[in-house]
Amino acid sequence: MRPAQKTLCRALGLLGSAALLSACGGGGGSTDAPATSIQLSVTTPISGGIFEVQTPVAVQTQVQVNGAAAADGTQVNLSMPGGVFSPASTTSRNGVATSSLTAATPGAQTITANAQANGTSASATQTIYLRPLPAKLEILVPAYFVPSSGTGWSQMAASAAGTPGVRITAILNPSNGVFTTANAPLLGAARDLVSSGGSVVGYVYTRYGNGTRSMADIKSNIDRYLTLYGRDVISGIFLDEMASDARQIDFYREIYSYIKSKDATLRVMGNPGTTPAEVFATVADLLVTFEGTAADYQNYDPRSRSAWLYALPNARLSTLVHNADTCAAMQAAVRSAASARFNAGVVYATDLRFNFSTGVGNPWASLPTYWASLVSTVQAVNTGSVLPTC
Repeated sequence: MRPAQKTLCRALGLLGSAALLSACGGGGGSTDAPATSIQLSVTTPISGGIFEVQTPVAVQTQVQVNGAAAADGTQVNLSMPGGVFSPASTTSRNGVATSSLTAATPGAQTITANAQANGTSASATQTIYLRPLPAKLEILVPAYFVPSSGTGWSQMAASAAGTPGVRITAILNPSNGVFTTANAPLLGAARDLVSSGGSVVGYVYTRYGNGTRSMADIKSNIDRYLTLYGRDVISGIFLDEMASDARQIDFYREIYSYIKSKDATLRVMGNPGTTPAEVFATVADLLVTFEGTAADYQNYDPRSRSAWLYALPNARLSTLVHNADTCAAMQAAVRSAASARFNAGVVYATDLRFNFSTGVGNPWASLPTYWASLVSTVQAVNTGSVLPTC
């Protein structure tokens, strides 16, 4: 083989998911033997390549030699960090080699396939995404409204009592989280929800860690929830206006440590409203990685920039959807949240509207008109039942 040809072969061998490697046999004089080229591509059965750990995944490797299906019996070797192939060394039939992959490590992972023919080898890779086995969906309600007879808080309590298989958590937000005494109607409503099987967390805004709200004010706010509303009512803290830039991580690490020092079982929820830097997973037990319209939610795709989210259990990821104008739009959002691609385990959807560009609207001013359908839809998804009719 001429030196230039060797360089070309090495370059082609570094191609991505469909690798092509050409090698030339030796020959006398200036006459070269015909080149051998091997083309490999690796595919998995689900579009998007998102799977659950410990669940067998069918893997196919297409093998072509000189543009035609490789001879039956061509050997293909498969490997992936944290994964086991059965078999790891398989052979082709009609140009296709098959195997089964079982993996234990969540997150983005890369399958590598290697094959050889006529003394020439080639490799190909394919990225897949693995998530932990999902937990049942929960409902997280931004309950930024006062109790009234037969609506809001009493509806949540009734649903918590009547649908014990669906965990309902309300975010308590008296006076935008700034108060010096307990609001008696809210305290009574929160106690009713907890006694009915629901949960309540206290709202604390943090101004994105930019210093316009001091650490002392935030800590005092946390203390008031625990002392005025009581640990028997408050099971966690919801940190709103959370930053997403890693430069603010020390600010949130101090808040997280402070809450846990009060009670390690308190659930810390952080709301950047978007996907933050990966390090924020260390300062919150739950992250709201999407807050926006139902239409925008359908375009949400962590694979593009935030594949690290697949390494987290769905119970640590939340979605808050507004502008879901109809019951059908709500059900579409809930189904999406529960899917492998979205990987959200804590959800909420409402028909109340908000325009981000103008600031007009309040999507958390009341429960959605289809509240009962939201609860029964989550229950149906959790049990694998047919969704209720809207």
